[in-house]
Amino acid sequence: MISKTVLSQLYRCIGAVLCTASLAGCTVGPDFMAPDSGLSKVVLAPRQDYMVPLSISEVKVPTKWWLLFNDPLLATLQMRAQDENLDLQLASERIEQSRAQLGIASSQLQPRVAASSRYTRERLSEHGKFVALGAPAGPSDFWQIGFDAGWEIDLWGRARRVREGAAASMEAIVYDREAVRVSISAEVARTYLQLRGIQSQLDIAQENLIIAQRTLRLAESRVRNGVATRFETSSASAQLATTKATVPELVAHRNLLMNALALLLGEKPRALDAELRKGMPLPSIPTRIPVGIPSELAHRRPDILSAEAQLHAATAAIGAAKADFYPRIGLKGRVGVEAFESGDLDSWDSRLFSIGPTIYLPIFQGGRLMQRLALNEARQKSAAIAYRQTVLRAWHEVDNALDAWAAQQSQYGELRVSYEQNKQALHIAERGYQQGVADYLSVLTAQRNLLASQTRLNASATDAALTVVNLYKSLGGGWDPDGLNTEPRITDYDSANTSASGQFPSSRRSAPDRGLSNE
Repeated sequence: MISKTVLSQLYRCIGAVLCTASLAGCTVGPDFMAPDSGLSKVVLAPRQDYMVPLSISEVKVPTKWWLLFNDPLLATLQMRAQDENLDLQLASERIEQSRAQLGIASSQLQPRVAASSRYTRERLSEHGKFVALGAPAGPSDFWQIGFDAGWEIDLWGRARRVREGAAASMEAIVYDREAVRVSISAEVARTYLQLRGIQSQLDIAQENLIIAQRTLRLAESRVRNGVATRFETSSASAQLATTKATVPELVAHRNLLMNALALLLGEKPRALDAELRKGMPLPSIPTRIPVGIPSELAHRRPDILSAEAQLHAATAAIGAAKADFYPRIGLKGRVGVEAFESGDLDSWDSRLFSIGPTIYLPIFQGGRLMQRLALNEARQKSAAIAYRQTVLRAWHEVDNALDAWAAQQSQYGELRVSYEQNKQALHIAERGYQQGVADYLSVLTAQRNLLASQTRLNASATDAALTVVNLYKSLGGGWDPDGLNTEPRITDYDSANTSASGQFPSSRRSAPDRGLSNE
């Protein structure tokens, strides 16, 4: 039996440790406060420099914004890219790695228990001090079996700051994956629209080939009838060859874009040729663009949220570095049995135990702790600058995308008028040439003008669709911010800091402009 004296000492030791643990709510270092992005001041409208009336609404940015193009094939490609894109899969695997890092950091707050056993056979020297004191010198066996336990009391919050930083880093990686998702959805839409634009350009080339062939036949007929010269047939042949020369380049560009889409979907080259080779017109451009409200922009851009989480992790690292200056207090214990004979291990008299506090106090570290603190403070400043840079870049991207969209709308309207007029001019020139009241030069000029206007109109239509893609990418469209509820958030997991209702407080607090505490 354990004596009352031993029990009394054990209770006093445990009581002292528990009193110390009750002070563990003290956490050194600055507390993170989410910075004010300032994006509520963004003007979600283009400048007043464009004559075309634009339809912009403050309706919430749709998660699947590509559905605004009303193209089922584009929607299917987007869905396949979300499932099969390798960059997205790689980003998801980084989350798993970060989750493991968070588990490692969280384990520092838990007790550690280990089992151990040992067997040794030993013999004392005949001339040793133990034999001189009367110990037997013959060989003997010694058996030990027991459990060791240890627990570092996080008195100054070092382990909690490490876990807080790991949780913030994980949150940043989660948002990095969503940033990849935004980029992938934009890239799929951009490549698909470019492909449709090239296919439309191929159709234009085929139409102009028909016109050039018709003109050549007419010129040859006039030469045979003696009312024209070889100059006209040579010019018509040259125009036909020039138009034919554009086709191989367009075909190569089309094939390149089909392979690019296959790569985005994690497929081998030519895997999508059967689905995409058939030419289709460009999807209709949305007439109404929902852009949301400025105050939501910072929470729709995953790169901004990632930069904020990285700033949080850098702030937590300062607290962990400051805690290293303070003593570390822990509790160690051991219980088990030991005996010289294995048969005595199950005897009550073979039992042993030990328990007591441990204290580690850094006295001289050669400046290592000071430099680590300085390093983490410098990293926090860098993270703060990176956050401001990310916010500013987002602001510029949104403003530029809005202006580009408005400019393309205006340009497309004017190019449409130019195309209709050139088409009419070619018809008049061909009829006059056929009737002999116009020379071939006017027909050739009209053909070239029509081809140029068709090409520019098609390019403008493609660019107008691409500006919608760029706009929604800049607005952070392509992911669902509300769909991350199952992801771990940055919260204080320590029960000592839970609210009265037992719920964990949110890490997103109101903050001054800089978002950094001066503690």
